[in-house]
Amino acid sequence: MKIITYNVNGLRSALSKNFTGWLEAEQPDVVCLQETKAQPDQIPTLEFEMLGYRSYFFSAQKKGYSGVAILTKQLPDHVEYGMGIPRYDDEGRFLRADFGDLSVVSVYHPSGTSGDERQAFKMVWLEDFQVYVQELSKSRPKLLLCGDYNICHRPIDIHDPVRNATNSGFLPEEREWMSQFLDSGFTDTFRYFHPEEAHQYTWWSFRANARNNNKGWRIDYCMATPAVVPLLKDAYILPAIKHSDHCPAVVEIEHEV
Repeated sequence: MKIITYNVNGLRSALSKNFTGWLEAEQPDVVCLQETKAQPDQIPTLEFEMLGYRSYFFSAQKKGYSGVAILTKQLPDHVEYGMGIPRYDDEGRFLRADFGDLSVVSVYHPSGTSGDERQAFKMVWLEDFQVYVQELSKSRPKLLLCGDYNICHRPIDIHDPVRNATNSGFLPEEREWMSQFLDSGFTDTFRYFHPEEAHQYTWWSFRANARNNNKGWRIDYCMATPAVVPLLKDAYILPAIKHSDHCPAVVEIEHEV
């Protein structure tokens, strides 16, 4: 079962860059999208249906902002929209699909780059998110949390750790949160297979030719609960895929589809 997470930075923009052609060639079983920036009536779901994908969208109330989606070849047993926390659900940040005993989540963590207020919102979200998913894992122990976490964990995950040490996304308190999140039982599936591989990024600034020079950040993750770790087959990044300022991150697991 191939599962991809991809922040498309506007689904309609990605579609204009042949996103569906890539989807048809790549043939993932499940795709978790973030930053769809679209209301459901603005999305040509028929295009996905023609490729064999059912699509589920959880959009922000604010138009052109945030939003998550799951495209899947297999009909889910259940789809859960949001976390039941209005201040987060209004921003369209969490969507879960259950496939038998496996649950796949598309999650879009807030960015703190716009200022202190949103950085504070992000730090509270991180605590609330962890409480929510730890509780969820009691009833859904096989859980994959795929999405844009807006945090680089270690210096190896960012092109310039020294000069970015005071920037949102690589702040000490964010990195500390990620460390204790992993210590609490979640596995960064990419690092599971590539523990020390450097220069592997999933996001590049549009400025200063950053992508061509591979001056990036690894902020997109597929996180697995302990029950999923024995099922892991591979995890990797697709930096050559360019519908967005992010690229897809992939995890492959042993699971009947």
